[in-house]
Amino acid sequence: MKNVIEIDHPVVKRYLTILRDKSTETAAFRRAMGTIGTVLAYQALTDLPLKEREVETPIKKTKGYLPETEVFVIPILRAGLSLVDGIINFMPDAKVGHIGVYRDEKTHEPVNYYHNFPGGLEGAYTLVVDPMLATGGTGSHAIKFLKENGADNIRFVSLIAAPEGIERLQNDHPDVLIITAAIDEKLNENAFIVPGLGDAGDRYFGTL
Repeated sequence: MKNVIEIDHPVVKRYLTILRDKSTETAAFRRAMGTIGTVLAYQALTDLPLKEREVETPIKKTKGYLPETEVFVIPILRAGLSLVDGIINFMPDAKVGHIGVYRDEKTHEPVNYYHNFPGGLEGAYTLVVDPMLATGGTGSHAIKFLKENGADNIRFVSLIAAPEGIERLQNDHPDVLIITAAIDEKLNENAFIVPGLGDAGDRYFGTL
């Protein structure tokens, strides 16, 4: 699929198996999400531009590097929080914002109920984070809102994506790279990803 990176790695497949298993308890689920969050961050930032700086080792001076642009992590509440720890463990200097979106029962359109973004979105690497890319409606809305607030370099990071959600983001935001650990079969009649892993937020926060 155009502009989509699906991570194909044996260790990722192992942790995905843990996450999919309905018998996995909360603590193990959280550990697996943290590990995969780190892998997703690694993939999402492979082309992060760098600037050189001189560093002195115990032996001699040599060339070192620092990120040239800031990295912002914007989880879509609340399930997006499940991947944040893994991402900032990989990139501790990243700034974290938040966006909350719900679906209006009458119009079925996404509506913001909360947002808090770091300053300086323009030019930064902005990772929009949601573990399940299902219909793509919420993700598309969040990306649109971030663009309206100055973000101009956005990647969408998900644990599992449905083809329907990928298609929606590709149609609405063809400039946004999608990074995911798995592309599943489809959505069911309740818009849950099949086979998926159920409700990622409920499983991570223990609110089943």
